[in-house]
Amino acid sequence: MRKVLAINYSQTGQLSRILQSISQPISQSEKIEFEVINIEPTRPFPFPWPFLQFFRIFPETVAMQPVDLKPVTPKHEQYDLIILPYQVWFLSPSLPIASFLQSAQAKSLFANTPVVTVIGCRGMWLMAQEKVKAQLLHLQAKLLDNVVLSDDCGAFFSFLATPLWMLTGKKKPLSWVPAAGIADEDIIAAERFGLAIKNRLENDPTPLNHSMLKGLSAVTINEKLIASERMANHSFGIWSKILRKIGPQQSTRRGFGLVIYVIFLLTLILTVVPISALIKKLISPLTRNKIVEQKKYYAEPSGE
Repeated sequence: MRKVLAINYSQTGQLSRILQSISQPISQSEKIEFEVINIEPTRPFPFPWPFLQFFRIFPETVAMQPVDLKPVTPKHEQYDLIILPYQVWFLSPSLPIASFLQSAQAKSLFANTPVVTVIGCRGMWLMAQEKVKAQLLHLQAKLLDNVVLSDDCGAFFSFLATPLWMLTGKKKPLSWVPAAGIADEDIIAAERFGLAIKNRLENDPTPLNHSMLKGLSAVTINEKLIASERMANHSFGIWSKILRKIGPQQSTRRGFGLVIYVIFLLTLILTVVPISALIKKLISPLTRNKIVEQKKYYAEPSGE
C-alpha cells in the first residue's frame, strides 16, 4: 500500500478545491492510502483582510519568520510522496506553509521524501518557488514536480481583482472588474495531474525519483514577468528589513512605515514597471537566449 500525504493551508478555500481536484483519483485508488493534514496558525489570519493588517504581515512573510501553528498528527512517520500546495503571499510562500516547512516535524516528514508542489496564485510565483525549493533542499526532500494554476484574467485586471477579493471577500465586487481567482475549468482540469501520479504509484513499485508530470503543461512561464518579479523580490527584501526595524507588527510606527511603503509601491508600479517593460521589449532581441535559459530553469522539474 502506497502512502501519500497532502499538507494543506487554504485561506480562501480555492487551494483546497485545487487539491481536491488533483487528489481525487489518488484518494479513490485501492492501492494508495491518501491523507490530508490541514495547517492552522494558532492566531488565524483573517479573510477578508483589513487593509492595513494585510500589509502588516508583509515584512514577516518576506522574511519567512515562523508563526505558531496548531499541532498536527500525521498517521505515519514516512510517506512515499508528499503533495505540498501553497499560496503566494508577497512573492513568498504563505506564512503558515513557510512556518511548517521550518518546523521540527517537517524535518522528519520530508527527509528523503519525494515532493510535488502545487501553487495557486495571481500570476507571480517564481520567487516563492525558489524559496520553497531552498527549504526542501534544507529538509533533504526531493522535488519531483511543480504544478502552477494562476489567474487568467490578465496582469492588469488581476492586479485589481485579487486585492479586491482579499479585502472584500468577494471575487467580483465591481461589475467592470473580472472575477478574481483561478477559472473553474482550470481547477477541474487539474485532475490530470492526480491521474498521472496515481498511475505511476499503482503501476511501478519502485521509489519515485523522476518527474511524473512532464508533457502535461504543469507550469506556464510568463517571460515578461521574470525580470519584474526578480526586481520586486529584491525590493521586498530591503523593505522587509526596514519595516521590521521600525517597529513590531501591530505598532503605530510599523503602520506609519507601511503607509510610506504602500505609496512607494504604487509609485513603482505606475512608473518604473511600465518603463522597465518597455526597455525589456526594446532589448529583447539581444536577450532572447538568456530568456530561453531562464524559462527552462524556472519550468523545471515538470516543464512547460
